[in-house]
Amino acid sequence: MKVDVLLGLQWGDEGKGKVVDVLTPRYDVIARFQGGPNAGHTLEFEGQKYVLRSIPSGIFQGDKLNVIGGGVVLDPALFKAEAEALEASGHPLKSRLHISRKAHLILPTHRLLDAANEAAKGKSKVGTTGKGIGPTYTDKISRNGVRVGDLERDFDALYTQAKERHLGMLRGLMTAEDYTAALTKLETTEKEWMEGVEYLRGFTFTDSEHEINRMLKEGKSVLCEGAQGTMLDIDYGSYPFVTSSNTICAGACTGLGVAPSKIGRVFGIIKAYCTRVGGGPFPTELMDETGDKLCAIGHEFGAVTGRRRRCGWIDLVALRYAIMLNGITDLIMMKSDVLDTFETIKACVAYEIDGKVVEDFPYSISEGVKPIYTELPGWQCPLGKMTSEDEFPEEFNNYLTFLEEELEVPIRIVSVGPDREQTIERYLEN
Repeated sequence: MKVDVLLGLQWGDEGKGKVVDVLTPRYDVIARFQGGPNAGHTLEFEGQKYVLRSIPSGIFQGDKLNVIGGGVVLDPALFKAEAEALEASGHPLKSRLHISRKAHLILPTHRLLDAANEAAKGKSKVGTTGKGIGPTYTDKISRNGVRVGDLERDFDALYTQAKERHLGMLRGLMTAEDYTAALTKLETTEKEWMEGVEYLRGFTFTDSEHEINRMLKEGKSVLCEGAQGTMLDIDYGSYPFVTSSNTICAGACTGLGVAPSKIGRVFGIIKAYCTRVGGGPFPTELMDETGDKLCAIGHEFGAVTGRRRRCGWIDLVALRYAIMLNGITDLIMMKSDVLDTFETIKACVAYEIDGKVVEDFPYSISEGVKPIYTELPGWQCPLGKMTSEDEFPEEFNNYLTFLEEELEVPIRIVSVGPDREQTIERYLEN
Protein backbone atom coordinates (compact mmCIF):
# COMPACT_ATOMS: atom_id res chain seq x y z
CA MET A 1 0.00 0.00 0.00
CA LYS A 2 1.00 3.60 -0.59
CA VAL A 3 0.49 6.77 1.41
CA ASP A 4 -1.53 9.40 -0.46
CA VAL A 5 -0.85 13.04 0.35
CA LEU A 6 -3.24 15.98 0.23
CA LEU A 7 -1.87 19.51 0.48
CA GLY A 8 -2.47 23.11 -0.51
CA LEU A 9 -0.70 24.62 -3.51
CA GLN A 10 -1.21 28.31 -2.82
CA TRP A 11 -0.80 30.47 0.30
CA GLY A 12 -3.05 28.30 2.45
CA ASP A 13 -6.82 28.50 2.99
CA GLU A 14 -7.49 26.42 -0.13
CA GLY A 15 -10.20 24.26 1.47
CA LYS A 16 -8.20 21.18 2.47
CA GLY A 17 -10.44 20.26 5.40
CA LYS A 18 -13.51 19.74 3.26
CA VAL A 19 -11.62 17.61 0.74
CA VAL A 20 -10.11 15.39 3.45
CA ASP A 21 -13.60 14.86 4.83
CA VAL A 22 -14.87 13.93 1.36
CA LEU A 23 -12.00 11.54 0.64
CA THR A 24 -11.86 9.96 4.13
CA PRO A 25 -14.33 7.11 3.36
CA ARG A 26 -11.70 5.69 0.94
CA TYR A 27 -8.98 5.48 3.61
CA ASP A 28 -8.34 3.67 6.89
CA VAL A 29 -6.04 6.27 8.45
CA ILE A 30 -5.95 10.09 8.26
CA ALA A 31 -2.74 11.74 9.49
CA ARG A 32 -1.56 15.34 9.99
CA PHE A 33 2.13 15.71 9.25
CA GLN A 34 3.11 19.34 10.03
CA GLY A 35 1.91 22.71 11.28
CA GLY A 36 -0.02 23.60 14.38
CA PRO A 37 -3.09 25.53 15.55
CA ASN A 38 -2.25 28.38 13.16
CA ALA A 39 -4.09 26.39 10.49
CA GLY A 40 -7.87 26.21 10.45
CA HIS A 41 -9.59 23.57 8.32
CA THR A 42 -13.29 24.36 7.90
CA LEU A 43 -15.88 21.65 7.23
CA GLU A 44 -19.64 22.02 6.71
CA PHE A 45 -22.16 19.19 6.62
CA GLU A 46 -25.62 18.37 7.96
CA GLY A 47 -26.21 22.06 8.68
CA GLN A 48 -23.20 22.34 11.02
CA LYS A 49 -19.88 24.16 10.60
CA TYR A 50 -16.65 22.95 12.23
CA VAL A 51 -13.17 24.47 12.34
CA LEU A 52 -10.33 22.05 13.07
CA ARG A 53 -6.95 23.44 14.09
CA SER A 54 -4.82 20.50 15.22
CA ILE A 55 -7.11 17.49 14.84
CA PRO A 56 -7.14 15.72 11.43
CA SER A 57 -10.23 16.33 9.29
CA GLY A 58 -11.09 12.63 9.17
CA ILE A 59 -12.29 12.73 12.77
CA PHE A 60 -15.96 12.85 11.75
CA GLN A 61 -15.83 9.38 10.20
CA GLY A 62 -16.24 7.04 13.16
CA ASP A 63 -14.43 4.00 11.80
CA LYS A 64 -11.21 5.81 10.86
CA LEU A 65 -8.01 6.20 12.85
CA ASN A 66 -6.70 9.77 12.98
CA VAL A 67 -3.05 10.47 13.79
CA ILE A 68 -1.26 13.68 14.80
CA GLY A 69 2.25 13.07 13.47
CA GLY A 70 5.67 13.94 14.82
CA GLY A 71 6.05 16.96 12.54
CA VAL A 72 3.11 18.73 14.21
CA VAL A 73 3.41 21.23 17.08
CA LEU A 74 0.62 21.00 19.64
CA ASP A 75 -0.75 23.48 22.18
CA PRO A 76 -2.43 21.45 24.98
CA ALA A 77 -4.78 24.29 25.98
CA LEU A 78 -6.02 24.91 22.44
CA PHE A 79 -6.18 21.16 21.78
CA LYS A 80 -8.36 20.66 24.87
CA ALA A 81 -10.79 23.38 23.80
CA GLU A 82 -11.01 22.01 20.26
CA ALA A 83 -11.40 18.39 21.36
CA GLU A 84 -14.02 19.11 24.03
CA ALA A 85 -16.10 21.09 21.54
CA LEU A 86 -16.04 18.14 19.14
CA GLU A 87 -16.93 15.66 21.86
CA ALA A 88 -19.82 17.89 22.98
CA SER A 89 -21.20 17.78 19.43
CA GLY A 90 -21.25 13.99 19.50
CA HIS A 91 -17.86 13.04 18.07
CA PRO A 92 -15.87 10.92 20.56
CA LEU A 93 -12.15 11.42 20.09
CA LYS A 94 -10.24 9.21 22.48
CA SER A 95 -11.01 6.06 20.49
CA ARG A 96 -10.34 7.74 17.14
CA LEU A 97 -7.21 9.84 17.70
CA HIS A 98 -3.58 8.90 18.36
CA ILE A 99 -0.81 11.44 19.01
CA SER A 100 2.85 10.99 18.17
CA ARG A 101 5.29 11.09 21.06
CA LYS A 102 7.60 13.08 18.78
CA ALA A 103 5.17 15.98 18.28
CA HIS A 104 6.50 19.10 19.99
CA LEU A 105 4.53 21.02 22.62
CA ILE A 106 3.81 24.73 22.29
CA LEU A 107 4.50 26.21 25.73
CA PRO A 108 2.79 29.32 27.15
CA THR A 109 6.11 31.17 26.91
CA HIS A 110 6.31 30.33 23.19
CA ARG A 111 3.27 32.53 22.65
CA LEU A 112 4.93 35.40 24.51
CA LEU A 113 8.09 34.99 22.46
CA ASP A 114 6.04 34.94 19.26
CA ALA A 115 4.42 38.29 20.10
CA ALA A 116 7.70 39.86 21.23
CA ASN A 117 9.61 38.73 18.15
CA GLU A 118 6.89 39.97 15.80
CA ALA A 119 6.69 43.36 17.55
CA ALA A 120 10.47 43.76 17.25
CA LYS A 121 10.27 43.43 13.45
CA GLY A 122 8.26 46.63 13.06
CA LYS A 123 7.32 47.16 9.41
CA SER A 124 8.89 43.83 8.45
CA LYS A 125 6.27 41.81 10.34
CA VAL A 126 5.51 38.41 8.84
CA GLY A 127 1.91 38.44 10.08
CA THR A 128 2.04 35.39 12.32
CA THR A 129 -1.06 34.13 14.11
CA GLY A 130 0.66 34.66 17.47
CA LYS A 131 0.08 31.01 18.46
CA GLY A 132 3.74 30.35 19.29
CA ILE A 133 4.38 28.19 16.23
CA GLY A 134 7.65 29.80 15.12
CA PRO A 135 9.36 29.76 18.54
CA THR A 136 8.30 26.12 19.03
CA TYR A 137 9.91 25.05 15.77
CA THR A 138 12.95 27.18 16.68
CA ASP A 139 13.33 25.21 19.92
CA LYS A 140 12.88 21.98 17.98
CA ILE A 141 15.71 22.82 15.57
CA SER A 142 18.00 24.08 18.36
CA ARG A 143 17.32 20.85 20.29
CA ASN A 144 15.63 22.61 23.19
CA GLY A 145 12.08 21.42 22.54
CA VAL A 146 9.64 19.65 24.84
CA ARG A 147 7.75 16.78 23.17
CA VAL A 148 4.53 14.91 23.82
CA GLY A 149 6.56 11.85 24.83
CA ASP A 150 8.13 13.90 27.63
CA LEU A 151 4.76 13.76 29.40
CA GLU A 152 5.69 10.13 30.15
CA ARG A 153 9.04 11.19 31.68
CA ASP A 154 10.19 13.82 34.22
CA PHE A 155 7.99 16.42 32.58
CA ASP A 156 7.91 19.03 35.38
CA ALA A 157 11.69 19.44 35.36
CA LEU A 158 11.83 19.67 31.56
CA TYR A 159 9.03 22.22 31.49
CA THR A 160 10.61 24.39 34.20
CA GLN A 161 13.95 24.37 32.42
CA ALA A 162 12.36 25.43 29.11
CA LYS A 163 10.24 28.10 30.80
CA GLU A 164 13.21 29.70 32.58
CA ARG A 165 15.16 29.76 29.35
CA HIS A 166 12.31 31.53 27.58
CA LEU A 167 11.89 34.08 30.39
CA GLY A 168 15.55 34.97 30.03
CA MET A 169 15.02 35.57 26.32
CA LEU A 170 11.93 37.70 26.99
CA ARG A 171 13.86 39.93 29.42
CA GLY A 172 16.19 40.77 26.56
CA LEU A 173 13.34 41.57 24.16
CA MET A 174 11.04 43.63 26.44
CA THR A 175 11.07 46.72 28.57
CA ALA A 176 10.77 46.15 32.32
CA GLU A 177 7.13 47.26 32.20
CA ASP A 178 6.25 44.93 29.32
CA TYR A 179 8.06 42.04 30.98
CA THR A 180 6.05 42.49 34.18
CA ALA A 181 2.82 42.55 32.16
CA ALA A 182 3.93 39.38 30.35
CA LEU A 183 4.48 37.57 33.66
CA THR A 184 0.98 38.53 34.79
CA LYS A 185 -0.47 37.19 31.54
CA LEU A 186 1.59 34.02 31.89
CA GLU A 187 -0.04 33.16 35.22
CA THR A 188 -3.44 32.86 33.52
CA THR A 189 -2.31 31.11 30.35
CA GLU A 190 -0.10 28.67 32.27
CA LYS A 191 -3.05 27.48 34.38
CA GLU A 192 -5.13 26.77 31.26
CA TRP A 193 -2.13 25.12 29.63
CA MET A 194 -1.54 22.76 32.54
CA GLU A 195 -5.20 21.76 32.44
CA GLY A 196 -4.68 20.99 28.77
CA VAL A 197 -1.67 18.84 29.61
CA GLU A 198 -3.75 16.72 31.99
CA TYR A 199 -6.47 16.37 29.34
CA LEU A 200 -3.86 15.41 26.74
CA ARG A 201 -2.64 12.58 28.97
CA GLY A 202 -5.99 10.88 28.42
CA PHE A 203 -5.17 10.15 24.78
CA THR A 204 -3.12 7.36 23.25
CA PHE A 205 0.49 8.37 22.63
CA THR A 206 2.17 6.41 19.88
CA ASP A 207 5.36 6.06 17.87
CA SER A 208 3.42 7.05 14.79
CA GLU A 209 6.19 6.14 12.33
CA HIS A 210 5.97 2.50 13.47
CA GLU A 211 2.18 2.59 13.62
CA ILE A 212 1.70 3.95 10.11
CA ASN A 213 4.30 1.70 8.49
CA ARG A 214 2.80 -1.32 10.24
CA MET A 215 -0.63 -0.44 8.89
CA LEU A 216 0.78 -0.13 5.38
CA LYS A 217 2.24 -3.64 5.69
CA GLU A 218 -1.20 -4.84 6.80
CA GLY A 219 -2.73 -3.43 3.62
CA LYS A 220 -4.33 -0.37 5.24
CA SER A 221 -4.66 2.87 3.26
CA VAL A 222 -3.34 6.18 4.62
CA LEU A 223 -4.16 9.78 3.67
CA CYS A 224 -1.75 12.48 4.87
CA GLU A 225 -3.28 15.90 5.49
CA GLY A 226 -1.08 18.98 5.10
CA ALA A 227 -1.62 22.41 6.64
CA GLN A 228 -1.05 25.90 5.19
CA GLY A 229 0.14 25.85 1.55
CA THR A 230 3.17 25.25 -0.67
CA MET A 231 3.94 28.96 -1.06
CA LEU A 232 4.33 29.16 2.73
CA ASP A 233 6.94 26.37 2.90
CA ILE A 234 9.90 27.36 5.12
CA ASP A 235 12.41 26.47 2.36
CA TYR A 236 10.57 26.94 -0.93
CA GLY A 237 7.88 29.50 -0.15
CA SER A 238 7.99 33.30 -0.42
CA TYR A 239 10.64 33.60 2.31
CA PRO A 240 10.71 35.22 4.86
CA PHE A 241 6.91 35.55 4.69
CA VAL A 242 6.38 31.84 5.29
CA THR A 243 5.39 29.41 8.02
CA SER A 244 7.90 27.49 10.14
CA SER A 245 7.53 23.99 8.69
CA ASN A 246 7.81 22.11 5.41
CA THR A 247 4.35 22.26 3.85
CA ILE A 248 5.34 20.40 0.68
CA CYS A 249 4.96 16.67 -0.01
CA ALA A 250 8.45 15.88 1.31
CA GLY A 251 7.21 17.11 4.70
CA ALA A 252 4.89 14.12 4.86
CA CYS A 253 7.91 11.81 4.84
CA THR A 254 9.72 13.66 7.63
CA GLY A 255 6.57 14.54 9.58
CA LEU A 256 5.21 11.01 9.68
CA GLY A 257 8.28 8.82 9.22
CA VAL A 258 7.38 7.23 5.89
CA ALA A 259 9.87 6.60 3.07
CA PRO A 260 9.62 8.56 -0.21
CA SER A 261 9.00 5.26 -2.02
CA LYS A 262 5.79 4.87 0.02
CA ILE A 263 4.18 8.02 -1.44
CA GLY A 264 1.38 7.25 -3.91
CA ARG A 265 -0.99 9.87 -5.24
CA VAL A 266 -0.43 13.51 -4.38
CA PHE A 267 -3.59 15.63 -4.36
CA GLY A 268 -3.02 19.35 -4.81
CA ILE A 269 -5.78 21.69 -3.60
CA ILE A 270 -6.30 25.03 -5.34
CA LYS A 271 -8.90 27.76 -5.27
CA ALA A 272 -10.41 28.98 -8.52
CA TYR A 273 -8.82 32.30 -7.55
CA CYS A 274 -6.13 33.12 -4.99
CA THR A 275 -5.94 34.45 -1.42
CA ARG A 276 -3.29 35.22 1.16
CA VAL A 277 -3.31 36.16 4.86
CA GLY A 278 -0.61 38.31 6.45
CA GLY A 279 2.38 40.03 4.88
CA GLY A 280 4.45 39.07 1.87
CA PRO A 281 4.33 39.31 -1.93
CA PHE A 282 1.15 38.49 -3.79
CA PRO A 283 1.58 39.19 -7.54
CA THR A 284 -2.10 38.87 -8.53
CA GLU A 285 -3.56 40.73 -5.53
CA LEU A 286 -6.54 42.95 -6.40
CA MET A 287 -6.80 46.06 -4.26
CA ASP A 288 -9.95 47.27 -5.96
CA GLU A 289 -13.67 46.53 -6.20
CA THR A 290 -12.98 43.14 -7.80
CA GLY A 291 -10.81 42.11 -4.87
CA ASP A 292 -13.48 43.31 -2.44
CA LYS A 293 -16.11 41.33 -4.36
CA LEU A 294 -14.05 38.12 -4.20
CA CYS A 295 -13.60 38.64 -0.46
CA ALA A 296 -17.30 39.27 0.16
CA ILE A 297 -18.66 36.40 -1.95
CA GLY A 298 -15.99 33.95 -0.79
CA HIS A 299 -16.30 34.95 2.90
CA GLU A 300 -12.53 35.32 2.92
CA PHE A 301 -11.73 35.72 6.59
CA GLY A 302 -9.24 33.48 8.42
CA ALA A 303 -10.81 30.53 10.25
CA VAL A 304 -8.29 30.93 13.11
CA THR A 305 -7.53 34.66 13.19
CA GLY A 306 -10.62 36.20 11.61
CA ARG A 307 -8.33 38.42 9.54
CA ARG A 308 -9.48 39.54 6.10
CA ARG A 309 -7.74 37.60 3.38
CA ARG A 310 -6.10 39.42 0.50
CA CYS A 311 -7.73 38.30 -2.77
CA GLY A 312 -6.65 38.08 -6.40
CA TRP A 313 -6.85 36.12 -9.63
CA ILE A 314 -5.39 32.63 -9.93
CA ASP A 315 -1.58 32.57 -10.35
CA LEU A 316 -0.47 29.81 -12.74
CA VAL A 317 3.23 30.71 -12.44
CA ALA A 318 3.16 29.93 -8.73
CA LEU A 319 0.96 26.87 -9.32
CA ARG A 320 3.32 25.35 -11.89
CA TYR A 321 6.11 25.80 -9.33
CA ALA A 322 4.03 24.15 -6.58
CA ILE A 323 3.07 21.24 -8.84
CA MET A 324 6.74 20.65 -9.67
CA LEU A 325 7.85 20.71 -6.01
CA ASN A 326 5.16 18.30 -4.87
CA GLY A 327 4.90 15.89 -7.78
CA ILE A 328 1.16 16.51 -7.98
CA THR A 329 -0.82 13.72 -9.64
CA ASP A 330 -4.34 15.11 -9.16
CA LEU A 331 -5.73 18.64 -8.79
CA ILE A 332 -8.81 19.54 -6.77
CA MET A 333 -10.37 22.96 -7.34
CA MET A 334 -12.31 24.68 -4.57
CA LYS A 335 -14.67 27.67 -4.43
CA SER A 336 -15.52 27.59 -8.13
CA ASP A 337 -18.93 29.05 -7.28
CA VAL A 338 -17.36 32.28 -5.97
CA LEU A 339 -16.68 33.26 -9.60
CA ASP A 340 -20.29 32.62 -10.72
CA THR A 341 -21.19 36.29 -11.30
CA PHE A 342 -17.99 37.50 -12.97
CA GLU A 343 -18.32 38.50 -16.62
CA THR A 344 -14.60 37.93 -17.23
CA ILE A 345 -12.19 35.58 -15.43
CA LYS A 346 -8.47 36.28 -15.45
CA ALA A 347 -5.55 33.90 -14.96
CA CYS A 348 -1.91 34.96 -14.54
CA VAL A 349 0.22 32.98 -17.03
CA ALA A 350 3.55 34.84 -16.62
CA TYR A 351 5.22 37.73 -14.78
CA GLU A 352 6.87 40.85 -16.08
CA ILE A 353 10.00 41.55 -14.01
CA ASP A 354 12.34 44.41 -14.94
CA GLY A 355 10.86 44.47 -18.43
CA LYS A 356 11.35 40.74 -19.02
CA VAL A 357 8.67 38.04 -19.29
CA VAL A 358 9.22 35.32 -16.66
CA GLU A 359 7.30 32.02 -16.68
CA ASP A 360 9.20 30.28 -13.86
CA PHE A 361 8.68 31.26 -10.23
CA PRO A 362 11.75 33.34 -9.30
CA TYR A 363 14.16 32.87 -6.38
CA SER A 364 12.98 36.09 -4.79
CA ILE A 365 9.77 37.89 -5.61
CA SER A 366 9.12 41.54 -4.83
CA GLU A 367 5.93 43.54 -4.55
CA GLY A 368 6.70 45.15 -7.95
CA VAL A 369 6.11 42.05 -10.08
CA LYS A 370 3.55 42.70 -12.83
CA PRO A 371 1.27 39.74 -13.68
CA ILE A 372 0.52 38.94 -17.33
CA TYR A 373 -3.06 37.72 -17.69
CA THR A 374 -5.10 35.58 -20.04
CA GLU A 375 -8.80 36.49 -19.99
CA LEU A 376 -11.64 34.00 -20.29
CA PRO A 377 -15.41 34.56 -20.41
CA GLY A 378 -17.25 33.88 -17.15
CA TRP A 379 -20.12 31.41 -16.91
CA GLN A 380 -22.48 33.78 -15.06
CA CYS A 381 -24.74 31.10 -13.66
CA PRO A 382 -24.92 29.40 -10.22
CA LEU A 383 -22.83 26.24 -9.91
CA GLY A 384 -23.97 25.47 -6.35
CA LYS A 385 -27.02 23.39 -7.27
CA MET A 386 -25.26 21.31 -9.90
CA THR A 387 -24.67 17.67 -8.99
CA SER A 388 -22.69 16.35 -11.96
CA GLU A 389 -20.16 17.48 -14.53
CA ASP A 390 -22.81 17.10 -17.25
CA GLU A 391 -24.53 20.21 -15.88
CA PHE A 392 -21.48 22.46 -16.12
CA PRO A 393 -21.89 25.40 -18.52
CA GLU A 394 -19.58 25.53 -21.53
CA GLU A 395 -17.66 28.53 -20.18
CA PHE A 396 -16.84 26.72 -16.94
CA ASN A 397 -15.74 23.61 -18.82
CA ASN A 398 -13.51 25.84 -20.94
CA TYR A 399 -11.98 27.31 -17.77
CA LEU A 400 -11.26 23.82 -16.44
CA THR A 401 -9.73 22.74 -19.75
CA PHE A 402 -7.58 25.88 -19.88
CA LEU A 403 -6.22 25.22 -16.39
CA GLU A 404 -5.52 21.55 -17.12
CA GLU A 405 -3.62 22.43 -20.29
CA GLU A 406 -1.59 25.15 -18.57
CA LEU A 407 -0.79 23.06 -15.48
CA GLU A 408 -0.52 19.67 -17.22
CA VAL A 409 -2.36 17.90 -14.39
CA PRO A 410 -6.01 16.73 -14.43
CA ILE A 411 -8.57 18.44 -12.18
CA ARG A 412 -10.22 15.43 -10.56
CA ILE A 413 -12.62 17.09 -8.13
CA VAL A 414 -14.50 20.40 -8.31
CA SER A 415 -16.15 22.02 -5.30
CA VAL A 416 -19.20 24.15 -6.08
CA GLY A 417 -20.13 25.15 -2.51
CA PRO A 418 -19.08 24.80 1.13
CA ASP A 419 -21.18 21.74 2.00
CA ARG A 420 -19.83 18.19 1.85
CA GLU A 421 -22.49 17.37 -0.77
CA GLN A 422 -21.43 20.21 -3.08
CA THR A 423 -18.51 18.22 -4.44
CA ILE A 424 -18.34 16.89 -8.00
CA GLU A 425 -15.88 14.21 -9.08
CA ARG A 426 -14.48 14.14 -12.60
CA TYR A 427 -12.95 10.81 -13.71
CA LEU A 428 -11.55 10.13 -10.20
CA GLU A 429 -10.86 6.39 -10.24
CA ASN A 430 -10.71 4.63 -6.88
